[in-house]
Amino acid sequence: MKTAMILLMLTLASIGYCQDTPALDRRVTELEKELAELKQSIAPLLAEARAKHILEEQQTLARKRMRADSQVYSNDELREIESLYQIANRQWNSVEAKESLEQLIAKYSKANRTGCAVLYLGQMSKGEERKDYLTRAIDDSSDCFYGDGVQVGAYARYYLANYCKEIGEDEKADQLLGEIEVSYPDAVDHSGRLLSEIMRQQSRAQSGDGGQP
Repeated sequence: MKTAMILLMLTLASIGYCQDTPALDRRVTELEKELAELKQSIAPLLAEARAKHILEEQQTLARKRMRADSQVYSNDELREIESLYQIANRQWNSVEAKESLEQLIAKYSKANRTGCAVLYLGQMSKGEERKDYLTRAIDDSSDCFYGDGVQVGAYARYYLANYCKEIGEDEKADQLLGEIEVSYPDAVDHSGRLLSEIMRQQSRAQSGDGGQP
């Protein structure tokens, strides 16, 4: 973008003051149009680069949070934590998955994976149980991360906001979405998309302005 501005300035300078004002005005208008087209053409590339940078930052934070567990738990405990967690990954929404996650939560309440486990249970559950687990994830484990960079605090708020909208608690839903915008502006989902962008698309879709949910 700086290069484009420099080219614009150099071109203007090369015109010189010998040209009449109408000709200069026309050239300025042409250059402004060209610059606008250039900005439009590179906007997707800039957005892609920004999204990649944000995702890398979130994954770095996730690794930092996971490493912190080594200051609290022994290697044997860390292996058991991971083992209990992976049962749920392999057998999603099964009785075995829920039992392993409950065991993980009861035995290792401060572990990073425990925050993910509580959120998992919130996603698996329905009704008030769903609401309780998601609220618990927010209250006790907002600083926890999945390995792909998804932060529990942001993602639990997103899921709870959607649930609140389903049951007609729009004011609570708006509060949760506002907290994401303020406290977690760079939060991502499991595909690496910004939650803030997903929320904007949902809002446009609900207001009838188009966009994908």
